[in-house]
Amino acid sequence: MKIAKVIALLGLLAMSVVLFYGFTVGDFSKDGAKIIANPWGIVSLVDLYVGFTLFSGWIVFREKAWLPSVIWVVLMMTLGFWAGALYTFIALQTSGDDWHKFWYGKRA
Repeated sequence: MKIAKVIALLGLLAMSVVLFYGFTVGDFSKDGAKIIANPWGIVSLVDLYVGFTLFSGWIVFREKAWLPSVIWVVLMMTLGFWAGALYTFIALQTSGDDWHKFWYGKRA
């Protein structure tokens, strides 16, 4: 479980750095228009949001209550896998090194 925590933290750190870079150096409207104009950009966005949706399904299942589920899904859809890495790290920390509790959360 320690390796999973390190991976989640590294993911959170990497996402923090690239999000900061994108928001400070990039132009979301201009760069986003280029992505959508490219067929592989569209493929990448669909791929990304399918992943967000699948990961969000695990969050909703794991949380059981609707309010935390909605908050995490909104964070996931807006901040991407930055939120996913944070959620994973928190789930790992609160699971007490129990993989069953990590995967099933409040349903364990």
